[in-house]
Amino acid sequence: MRMLRRLLQRLLVVAVGAVAIWLIVFVIFDFADRRLPWVMALAVTYGLAAYVVLPRAIRLGLRILQRGRVPSYTLTGDGLPGDPVNIALIGTKRQLCEAFAVMGWSEAAPLDVRSSVRMVRAFVLKEAYPNAPFSTLYLFGRGQDIGFQLPIDNNPRKRHHVRFWGRSATRAEQTIDTPDFWFGTDRPAPDEEALWVGAATKDIGFSLTRLSFQITHATDDDTNLERDFLVQELLRHDVIANIRSHRSGETIGKVNKYVTDGEIAVADLKV
Repeated sequence: MRMLRRLLQRLLVVAVGAVAIWLIVFVIFDFADRRLPWVMALAVTYGLAAYVVLPRAIRLGLRILQRGRVPSYTLTGDGLPGDPVNIALIGTKRQLCEAFAVMGWSEAAPLDVRSSVRMVRAFVLKEAYPNAPFSTLYLFGRGQDIGFQLPIDNNPRKRHHVRFWGRSATRAEQTIDTPDFWFGTDRPAPDEEALWVGAATKDIGFSLTRLSFQITHATDDDTNLERDFLVQELLRHDVIANIRSHRSGETIGKVNKYVTDGEIAVADLKV
């Protein structure tokens, strides 16, 4: 019975993929090619495929597969291991935003066609883009709630950055050592004290995401170093207190291409 169910799930995923490819090639490109020069038709097709059709098809496929595991890392839109979880801050969303404002970090712009085009331009021409958008990673069944960044040498290709997903502090305290903590999808209210679970990494260049081929940053392998850098910056600007460490399950070792010790730095916001 289990094998039959798994087979049906995989057939459905294949069908979703086939429909997505048909939609991209025979609907979107055909429509664009009839009305635009072929170069523009390809550009329009790429934009809709990479940022609209493929991400939705991939998420639908993941929902069909119902991957049930307790992650110590985020997931990409393709369902692959993303950035390791390595920091958590406790406080309201206002406190979170004020802490990063004090440090001089910028909140990331929403990822859409306009911000993506501007990001590509910044990449190519090396123009400053202090609030460049982030690609979407998933935790608690949803994309990040908020993200912050600090450009390195005013270079749009290099930056320190962190994504955060919020969970009610009360709910987190009740479930933090159980699978329910990771599988909950509820967002905290704006003024509610929350546990802001974060994934901090350092961007060092340019790359494309797997499967959906979205333009994104390449990242440094050592997420432990980036976690420690962020904690030191928070301390230097006196916006956190009561630092402690929490291990999210067993030591991860190597996740995707990252090296991580599985430790999450936890602190209270005090701004």
